[in-house]
Amino acid sequence: MPTSSYARAGVASACATALTLSGLLLTGMATARTAAASTASTAATAASAADPDGYANVRVNELTSSGNDTVELYNAGSAAVSISGWKMSDDSFSPQSFSPSSSTIPAGGFVTFDSPKGLGDADKLVIYTSGGTVVDRVEWATGRAKPAMARCGGDGTGAWVTAASSSTFGAPNTAGCPSSVPAASRVRVNEVSSNSPDTVELYNGGTSAISVAGWKYADGDTSHSPASVSSSSPSATSIPAGGYLTFGSTIGLGDNDSVFLVDGSGNSIDSATWATGGAKPSYERCTNGTGSFRTAVTATPGAQNSCSGSTGGGDDGGDGDPETGELLGGGGSLTSGCTPEAPSGTGSVPSGALTWPGGPDVTIADNVCAFTTSTGTEGRDLSGLAFDPAHPSVLWAVKNKNWLYKLVKSNGKWIPDATWSATGKQIRFTGGSGEPDSEGLTVGGNGHIYVTSERDNADNKAPKDTIMEFDPASTASTLTPVHQWDMTSQFPQLDTGSKDDANLGFEGVGYVPDSWLTASGWTDPRTGTAYDPASYPLHGAGLFFAGLEWDGSLHVYGLNSDGTYTTFGSIPTGKASVMDVTFDSGTQRLVATCDNTCGETHTFMKVNASGALVPDVTYKNPAVMPTDNLEGFALAPASTCVNGFREAVWSDDGVYGFGAGSSSYGHALYSGSFPC
Repeated sequence: MPTSSYARAGVASACATALTLSGLLLTGMATARTAAASTASTAATAASAADPDGYANVRVNELTSSGNDTVELYNAGSAAVSISGWKMSDDSFSPQSFSPSSSTIPAGGFVTFDSPKGLGDADKLVIYTSGGTVVDRVEWATGRAKPAMARCGGDGTGAWVTAASSSTFGAPNTAGCPSSVPAASRVRVNEVSSNSPDTVELYNGGTSAISVAGWKYADGDTSHSPASVSSSSPSATSIPAGGYLTFGSTIGLGDNDSVFLVDGSGNSIDSATWATGGAKPSYERCTNGTGSFRTAVTATPGAQNSCSGSTGGGDDGGDGDPETGELLGGGGSLTSGCTPEAPSGTGSVPSGALTWPGGPDVTIADNVCAFTTSTGTEGRDLSGLAFDPAHPSVLWAVKNKNWLYKLVKSNGKWIPDATWSATGKQIRFTGGSGEPDSEGLTVGGNGHIYVTSERDNADNKAPKDTIMEFDPASTASTLTPVHQWDMTSQFPQLDTGSKDDANLGFEGVGYVPDSWLTASGWTDPRTGTAYDPASYPLHGAGLFFAGLEWDGSLHVYGLNSDGTYTTFGSIPTGKASVMDVTFDSGTQRLVATCDNTCGETHTFMKVNASGALVPDVTYKNPAVMPTDNLEGFALAPASTCVNGFREAVWSDDGVYGFGAGSSSYGHALYSGSFPC
């Protein structure tokens, strides 16, 4: 919890206004569209005053030229978009009105309609706003749209493939996604600039070179004929695996415009659409090659995208909030559902703390107000985080108000796994009683989830420092412990009758395998000799290190199968408090995390030559992150590494972000990168 009697009395407010990143004040996610005149050769049709905000986020997502010739549109943006009065055309008829299943597409939602004039076996589909601005354009060769053609690998952003069936209209395309996609489908429009020169960058995310012979591109002006990629870049014949191809647009790129890329057979490969100012100085994918588009601070044609800029004007993701690839910034708004809590207890950064070693960019990784529950409708208080070592695509999270979540990735966000529980599962103490003030969690060697609690919220003036073991395979909607270990008597300093003191107990816990402790030469504090797991036959295959918020110490326990525990003493971390604890097999270190109380830092601890667990190095958070009560921290297993990096995830106990009006307000999870 974010308050205490000794280190959390202040209220941090300096970051509630705006964020300056790389010298640029980040502006709002949505800007008013203004009419702009076309210039003779460098601008496409200007956005009409009738064009709704967010139109550039609407993409054709699936279509079929069989039967009713159905089309599906997807809104990848952060707000609903009205499509009232929109039209469509194909290769042979002028724009015609259509009758959608709804006149509005919700954020992250779908709308379908049947083509008024039919779609051919080899054809083209163009979608227009009511003002005549081109929204999206898709082309296909003979047979490609039968039984259906759908985006694979991400609604609104994935590669176009011939789907196995046409049964996913109005729903995500996963069911129609083949196990592999054509090699050419790995190519992406990666960066675009309409800033003179008008430049397009393509990126090949595949494992083999791709020939661009016969490939063409078009812009949003339908009066322009498609231009050849090779003629625009005479030296370009192919794109190497993991490489880039850049070319100057010979048909011009405007302020409200698009780039549509097709292969030599006339099949759509990829596209990008932006509104006023979106491609100046450039419009880039973040992350490079796979993420959503944003306006960049610096153009980087022919190189990895800088991913440092605002979210203005384009495809920022869906489901009511910023998508993966969107940098933290100002200008958003909290639209529903929760009451954020400002950070408290901000302290200084420890001396010697080093710059974050991962990438500089951090993205919002959850839906706004995602963790509201019947016991915490404010949607905050998400605390401990832990990746599941046996299932690296699973992230476990615990909320202070006795709720446990199994999270999985969907379109770049961490969302509750609906097959486990779409709303999380409530947890209780042994016997089904009480409301654990659950703060930290870890995954044990047996695959069970171990959760710490510092109080019973039903009696929050008394400490109850416990570790509870839960079986995630349980199908019950409310979970009770398989075992529960109560260490409250070890911390009399917390039992003063003050709810603030009682709130300074177990904040985090990390499971550390015996194999690492023995290989590292850890000295057993109980015996003064090398740790021998065989001396503790009931403890399983590892020990549990619980972090105490009171003084930043780690308390080591063997949790026995008979319900007893063995105490191995305490270990100082050099920090004033500990909010989360995790063992990272990638660095072979135990990580003690502290929030704004210690300047948002992570201390990596090692076993020294004397067999003691001691601080090794301390890292600060990435500079773009807010200074909040970021109480949860997890590093993805090394098995997930891509190009030398893996995911790092933080949770905000107060979902405050950079304050009211910022894009991070009302969000609990942030995602960044850490070296492998």
